[in-house]
Amino acid sequence: MPFNENIESASTRILDFLNQKPNTNTWELKINLQVSSSLLYLALGRLTAQDKISIEQDGINYKVSKK
Repeated sequence: MPFNENIESASTRILDFLNQKPNTNTWELKINLQVSSSLLYLALGRLTAQDKISIEQDGINYKVSKK
């Protein structure tokens, strides 16, 4: 599977997770979706650029909320 498809797939899975739990953090996403940190942050960047999520720092993690 091409890497762009992996990012798209991870982005979709993040949005699906946020439909169930609108406010989460990056650690919960990484553990529940079982993705690498690199892929997680690339997908989060994509979703932020598309203005679908908001991210704010919360200690060593980041809070992730669906817009």
